[in-house]
Amino acid sequence: MTTLAGITTIKDLPIENKRVFIRVDFNVPLEEQPDGKQVITDDARIVEALPTIKHALERGARVILASHLGRPKKGPDPKLSMEPIGMRLAELLGLEVHIPEDCIGDAAKKVVFDLRAGQVCLLENLRFHPEEEKDDEGFAAKLAELCDVYVDDAFGAVHRAHASVHALPKMMRERGCGFLLEKEIAALGKIVTNPDKPFVAVLGGAKVSDKIAVLDALLEKVDALIIGGAMANTFLAARGANMQASKVEEDKFPLARTILEKAREKKVDLVLPIDVVVAQNISASEGQVVDVGAIPEGFMALDIGPKSIALFQQWFDKAKSVFWNGPMGLFERPAFSNGTFSVARALANSKAFTVIGGGDSAAAVKEAGDDVAKKISHISTGGGASLELIEGKKLPGIEVLRRAAPPPS
Repeated sequence: MTTLAGITTIKDLPIENKRVFIRVDFNVPLEEQPDGKQVITDDARIVEALPTIKHALERGARVILASHLGRPKKGPDPKLSMEPIGMRLAELLGLEVHIPEDCIGDAAKKVVFDLRAGQVCLLENLRFHPEEEKDDEGFAAKLAELCDVYVDDAFGAVHRAHASVHALPKMMRERGCGFLLEKEIAALGKIVTNPDKPFVAVLGGAKVSDKIAVLDALLEKVDALIIGGAMANTFLAARGANMQASKVEEDKFPLARTILEKAREKKVDLVLPIDVVVAQNISASEGQVVDVGAIPEGFMALDIGPKSIALFQQWFDKAKSVFWNGPMGLFERPAFSNGTFSVARALANSKAFTVIGGGDSAAAVKEAGDDVAKKISHISTGGGASLELIEGKKLPGIEVLRRAAPPPS
């Protein structure tokens, strides 16, 4: 089930003057400056959480925000403190954001219990305690001491059974989702349960092995499956093309052939690149376009070519639903970004319901231009979570919010 059935949204929770714990995803990229300060390089995840936070504040809640940040190895790490996030959030809200020294215990209690209606605090990094990733009930119980109501708005974390997204909500009578999580479930749920046809999926990225389950799931639903990026190299090589020095997973040839055969059986068009942009190494400042059967010796495919873009475009023109996850090439380098950015622009101009499955694809859409991102129907904030939803998995952080339907009278 990927719908909102049984999940209460923040609009319908009793939050006035209550201590409301909002699990957010503030796992933003940081860059260390020469003076040792950590600076946020992309605040999109903070901005995405603002509607839920503002709604809670406007209704007079005492807002407690909690998130993980990075992967601290051994307890607290000053480089992964929530301080820079708190500062940015204060700027965006125009309010003081109180940050206790810890996310549990006396330090957290003192700040939280001093909050008045319409005030906000941001707890210190949840992962400073290893119990968070272990879904530890004792740790969750300490978080539960801080609040009356639980709201999950961290889509990027709902596929993990961690204490703040799984053990904690189980302990809370009043629990539900925020606006971001509601939007994610609705958009991805539409793609999973009842997509308008023709439904086209576009998968890219480096490895077939990362996308086996999602490939299988999509073959049950789509009319066409477009594959680009280094993933496509493995399929092309499995079909007999000499990919020369291109990145190829030779051990996945049998799997690629099985997927090609399944697509034939299910009458799904599996569309692969017909030309590619090649170079002798990934640091090349320019590439050359060749057909997939004519890659020069010692060269590697690093992007899709113009004929492939035109071929993919034909499918986008007739699609009514499109799901995209994974770049078409090494888009971080200008010489090999055209394929990925062209797909982003094509989807922006499509009349279809378009969903971008987070991760590198979401980054690419934003890099392709503000006007591009604005025209996409939904850009997911969670790459791993969106893929698992598309696979049809039940995500622990979503399922725990559901309440059983009342028995028939």
